[in-house]
Amino acid sequence: MPHELAKAILYIKQRKWVDLTHAFGPDTPHFEAFNDATFETLFNHDEGFFAQQFSFAGQYGTHIDAPIHFIRDTRYIHELTLKELILPLIVIDVSKEVENNHHFTLSIDDLFAFEKIHGKIEPNTFVALRTDWSKRWPDKDAFNNKDEEGNNQIPGWGMDALQFLFEERKIQAIGHETYDTDSAMELQKNGALIGEYYVLDQDTYQIELMANLDRVPAKGAYIFNIVAKPENASGFPVRSFAILPEAES
Repeated sequence: MPHELAKAILYIKQRKWVDLTHAFGPDTPHFEAFNDATFETLFNHDEGFFAQQFSFAGQYGTHIDAPIHFIRDTRYIHELTLKELILPLIVIDVSKEVENNHHFTLSIDDLFAFEKIHGKIEPNTFVALRTDWSKRWPDKDAFNNKDEEGNNQIPGWGMDALQFLFEERKIQAIGHETYDTDSAMELQKNGALIGEYYVLDQDTYQIELMANLDRVPAKGAYIFNIVAKPENASGFPVRSFAILPEAES
């Protein structure tokens, strides 16, 4: 058995790996209700070693949201299981639509169009919404994309699409390149993040502020969401990456 495991690890290491995570700092985009992160040097090499102290909201940079983020009496970060953090990855590419419509909201019809080309969305998968919004990182103004009245213009998921994915296709989790699950238009219309509430009410997690989804195929890759284990945390920066089926060139 150890020999078989060693062969499996060697095979995986020979595949193509894609980092889906932004590096973040005090000046990078974040949800407007949070303060900028602070990085403080506690000791430098002249004092013997280099050590820092960090202060930031749990939902900062590329991060994972646990169910407790929105839903009372549900799971925290430390209660998520290792195996549910590694899933087959499906990437729905709507970057062209978003390029022409910053208010784009994914609908069930968009999912049907995806399945017509790529086949049925399988159960127990991680579905990521590619909008190429991550290419605006780390420019805060470009990321917020405010109109003349000061409202964000940001794409996202629609409720009908989310309900279809979780209730009909039985997916496991989702991710996206923006701050929120809901598009800014959906948020303005509903006055609340009903899509995000719905997702976390499925007793699952989501990954926000993802990067490099343009380097991952629609199907065939696996996503790994590696996160620290703070006690009773609603969210935390995550190191997400994908392993693709093709060999590294």
